[in-house]
Formats: sequence, structure tokens, C-alpha cells
Amino acid sequence: MNIVLLSGGSGKRLWPLSNDIRSKQFIKIFKTEDGYESMVQRVYRQIKKIDTDAKVTIATSKTQVSAIHNQLGDEVGISVEPCRRDTFPAIALATAYLHDVLGVSENEAVVVCPVDPYVEDDYFAALKALGEQADKGEANLVLMGIEPTYPSEKYGYIIPESKDEVSAVSTFKEKPDTKTAESYIAQGALWNGGVFAYKLKYVLDRSHELIDFTDYSDLFAKYDTLTKISFDYAVVEKESRIQVMRFRGQWKDLGTWNTLTEAMEDAAIGDAMMNENCSGVNIINELNVPILAMGLHDVVISASPEGILVSDKEQSSYIKPYVDKIDQQIMFAEKSWGSFRVLDVEDKSLTIKVTLNPGNKMNYHSHKNRDEVWVCISGEGTTIVDGMEQEFTAGDVITMQAGCRHTVFAKTELQLIEVQLGEDINVQDKQKFPLD
Repeated sequence: MNIVLLSGGSGKRLWPLSNDIRSKQFIKIFKTEDGYESMVQRVYRQIKKIDTDAKVTIATSKTQVSAIHNQLGDEVGISVEPCRRDTFPAIALATAYLHDVLGVSENEAVVVCPVDPYVEDDYFAALKALGEQADKGEANLVLMGIEPTYPSEKYGYIIPESKDEVSAVSTFKEKPDTKTAESYIAQGALWNGGVFAYKLKYVLDRSHELIDFTDYSDLFAKYDTLTKISFDYAVVEKESRIQVMRFRGQWKDLGTWNTLTEAMEDAAIGDAMMNENCSGVNIINELNVPILAMGLHDVVISASPEGILVSDKEQSSYIKPYVDKIDQQIMFAEKSWGSFRVLDVEDKSLTIKVTLNPGNKMNYHSHKNRDEVWVCISGEGTTIVDGMEQEFTAGDVITMQAGCRHTVFAKTELQLIEVQLGEDINVQDKQKFPLD
């Protein structure tokens, strides 16, 4: 099975836990025997459980590549979008990547789905069946239609021609109000979850019809010039040879705090507690201070270096316009080399906790206007300051004057506190480590 997972989003609806670098699919909230896993880890594990030979490619922005490698390793395929251009350009680029870079045949089926549904294993068995249906060539596109459990205003609807497991599509409907959704469901409508399958040649040909490019490299180079348009508008709604396959299993879109907390097995993650008068309260705490909730009902509390949210769960669905007004800086992020957390920001000082994975390094070029102090709090490594190498282990302190060139290598997992002092400090430096 060739499967493309669409991984996008700016993370605003799950602020402050998510951001442009660490979107909701990378937040570790799903309990496992060994701790917690993220949406992308859960989905990838489930795919491999159903089909160990599945070729998984993640279509994502360049800001998320490091987090994907950090959580899934280096074997997963990644189609990198140089900038955001909606789902049609993203799928066109991923399809060209499969064909031109990975060598997937034009006659093979490809399944596309979002990276962040909350589903059980039967969903991935259905994805495999979806690909097999596309292989038959009865239609150019085969959609997954999800049996609705309530008249939702959040999803578009697919109205099939029959009640068969696989049916031709009669029409599509945009996101409706509740009353209209009820009428759609009465007609046998299915939720459109953005899941579909096709033979690679079909989307490759449609992409060439709509975009002037020669191959993957050419498309990548001119990606920022492409029109922003969804795959539904560009392709799906213009296709006459289209089928829908029913899916009756559990399916949730965990796009808001309200829905995300429904999937949390533990009411609280991190240093948090609540008294017996609380009900329906969920807490996720990434700060190094405790949170105590008392007498609250149907509330979500999220605390991270990015900020603190306390909201009624229903109201949390309307967070985006308020987050748009916040001047956000990335205060925490996971990278393939490790992670960083900003601990304190002052006018002339910046304090950061850095975790460096074994075998990785951080390179710094000369900073003319700032001094730096590194304190190792755990692990083993080496540092090179202006060509002088020395061991670096718990309790060691390295002081670097402005103008030095310095590097740190991790032999084991290395945790250190970095303090920047002077005029030339910048929180955003932490997004731009030279090793990325």
C-alpha cells in the first residue's frame, strides 16, 4: 500500500500546546505501555500493524520535517512543501515525489488521508481496501465516506447514488448548518473525511493539465508560484468517474481542545491535580510548576512555555481569532537532534534548556555582541571552543566570550542550560540551529 499522510496546520486551535513547528499531530497525549505517543506516531504504528510493507510518505511543510524524523525515524518518506499552498499542490507534489524520486509505478494505487484522525485498526484495513478498489480501475477516484453519527456542521457531505458498500457519487455538499445536515443524513449522506485513493497516473496527469511543470524537481522549484486551491475544488468536484466506499468504524477529527480531550485516557498530563469537586476537567502541563484545579466543570487547562489557556471546553473551539492577536514566539520545539525549551527571557539575557540526542551536535558561529555560558546538567559529550576540545559532563561549565566559535557533541543524551548574555540575544535563534 502506498499511503500519503497530509500533515499541515498552523497549530492555532490547540494553542498553547501547538505551534508552527510542533502542530497537534506531534503532541504526545495518547497513553501507551511505555508512556505517551503522538497522533503521527499512533497513526504510523497502526498503518504498519495492518500492512508491514506499506510505503508511507508524509506531505508536510519544511518546519515539521525535523519533528517527523524525531518521532518516526529516518525511514519514513517525506515530501517537503517549500511553503503552504493548500491540498491540491501538496498532493500534486507528493504524487510527483512518489513517481520521480521513489520510483512508484504509474499503475500503482495511492491512498491519501490526513495524518491526525483518531481511529482504530479497522480504519487502516479500510484504507487498504480503498486502495484495492482504486486498483480495479472502475473509477478515477475512490473516496472514503464516513457514516455520520450526528448532524455535524464541521464536515462536508458526500451523497452516494445507492446504499451499497461501494457506490457512485451523486453529489457533494459543503459544510451545512445542523438542520441542513439532518436533511443530508436523511438522504443517506456520508461525512467527507478527506480520504481518497487513485492510480498514480491519474493525479499525475491531472497535475500536468493544471500546472506547467516537467518533473518533481521542476514542480518543487516553482512551488511558491502555485495557486492556493484545495484538492476537492481542483479535482474531486470536477471528476465524473468517482466512487465512495462506506466506513462504519470509529472516526474522530481531533482538531479542537473539545474533541482532543475526549481521546485523553488520563485526565491530567504533567504536574497537575484537581479536587473531588471537579468534573470533566483535562489538564496538560508542560511547565515546571504544579497546577491545581478546584471546583471546575468541563474545562481544559493547557500550560506550556508558549502561554496558558483556561477555557470552557465548548468555547475552546473558537480560540483561533484570539490566538491570531497574540505575538507568538516559539518557546518550545522538538527537532530531529533533540529539543529546546525557553526558560527565561530578559532584555539582555536568554535562558534555554537544550536536550541533545546521542550522536548529534550543535554548531554556533561567532556572535559578536553576546557571551554564552553552557552548564551540563546530565549526560556526556565534548565541546570545541575556538578549536580547543574538552569533555563535557554533568556539573561542567563552559564560558564563551563574544566572538568565539563553538560546537557541542553529544555522546549520550545530553542536557544543558544555555544562557545568552548581551545585546545579540534572540529567541528565534532556537528555530534555526545550523545543523538543521
